[in-house]
Amino acid sequence: MFSLFPDTGAEKIKKPFYILVVVFVAVTFSYAISVAGIKIGAVLILLPAIVFVVIRIFLEPRWGLILSFAFSFFAIGLTRYVKGVPLGLVVDGMLLLSVLALILGVGRKIEWSKAKHDVTALSAVWMGFTILELANPQATSAQAWFYAMRGVAFYQILMIPLGFLLIRNVKDLKLFIWIWLIISTLAALKGMQQIMIGPDPWENAWLDGGGELTHRIQGRLRAFSFYSDAGQFGAAMGHASLVAGIIALGPGSLVKKIIFGAIAFITLLGMLYSGTRGALFVPAPGIMLFFFLSKNFKVFVLGVLAAVAVYGVLRFTYIGNNSYQIYRIRTAVQPSLDRSYQVRLENQRKLKVYMSNKPLGGGIGSAGNWGMRFSPNTFLAQTPTDSWYVRIWAEMGIIGLSLHLFILFWILIHCSWITWKLKDPELKQIINALTAGIFGIMVASYGNGLYGQMPTAMIIYMSYVFVYLAPGWDKELVKNHGKRKDLLLT
Repeated sequence: MFSLFPDTGAEKIKKPFYILVVVFVAVTFSYAISVAGIKIGAVLILLPAIVFVVIRIFLEPRWGLILSFAFSFFAIGLTRYVKGVPLGLVVDGMLLLSVLALILGVGRKIEWSKAKHDVTALSAVWMGFTILELANPQATSAQAWFYAMRGVAFYQILMIPLGFLLIRNVKDLKLFIWIWLIISTLAALKGMQQIMIGPDPWENAWLDGGGELTHRIQGRLRAFSFYSDAGQFGAAMGHASLVAGIIALGPGSLVKKIIFGAIAFITLLGMLYSGTRGALFVPAPGIMLFFFLSKNFKVFVLGVLAAVAVYGVLRFTYIGNNSYQIYRIRTAVQPSLDRSYQVRLENQRKLKVYMSNKPLGGGIGSAGNWGMRFSPNTFLAQTPTDSWYVRIWAEMGIIGLSLHLFILFWILIHCSWITWKLKDPELKQIINALTAGIFGIMVASYGNGLYGQMPTAMIIYMSYVFVYLAPGWDKELVKNHGKRKDLLLT
């Protein structure tokens, strides 16, 4: 039979031409490394993988969404090991490639109507307001705007429409849950290793370079795993524990309950090892919303009483104070034990005076890390915002904060309404869990800058999409409920 490629790879490599090609590539790589250093060598070694990923995304744009979601868990932490490379931009690149592949895809009909949801429109409104902030007379750096707006609005306007256009069925929900919870479990184990064994050399270098100021409190290390910092790690663990725990409580086999119960327990330990007090405010309000949405008002009342009891133990007793992790959590409900809380209140008082005549804020990227990098001598750069909402207020003013809160609560109420109407017991439990997680992150973002950070932002945006898509899967799942096994295990 005639073939355009009659020789195997092994046969080809014996021929002089291919031997010369291999030698040429090896010499070129060696010369490039000797001249430009190990970084160019790493790029050349990774080049085939990069080309493969690009081709794969153009053949199937859905992979760009999946890979960017998975990589967002590691993008910031990897910078401790790979210096001078803006790995966060890899997420942007894969998302933009997905958009380009979707538009240019040959033979694919794009059903744009799939993205026609209020959450898409609200994301576009928020992105539009973000663009208008470029004209803010208080803004000091367009470059700061470029970097900061990615977490504020850019990822949202990319991921939500892409999710609606590329997610196919309930199997994608299963894939999303497993990617999230498996990586979260690995993150929890990594955090435990940092506490029980100690950080690795690269992590120690990061601590010595300034990270120790916020990650060693009274000589005790706060675990940060492979996330950006302990605050993000702790909240992410609380988020994962909440969702896994709710799934474990739902209908399904004993195997499913054991697996998700174990994930909930491991990630809860990760939250405690982070020493992040604000992380407590992810699962606490989330579980309350879950009890309400489950329509079991007896359980809801019992849950409220249990929460009050836990609060009472933390607030009015010293039980467990011999455990550093429990003591750190206790300071979250006893402000007198938390000096940093008083500092935050003082900073907010200063900001209130400064912001009194700035309804559009000081410009996106003017506060926090980006402010220190691009406009270090300004008031906003030198005044810690700590809270996500305080940052939005500082950078986008009372107008921006009001719009942002309106959008968040509109989406939360819509998600809750969708969840309330679902009929399939297992799907309802999963969507309940995602909605509870959305609310938990919203509440906890008051104490930390969680909402716009990787990977939390990516998890929230994908959660929006799956909650909105759930009614389309519900009827079919109800019909086949008695014919299938666990939704997340088959």
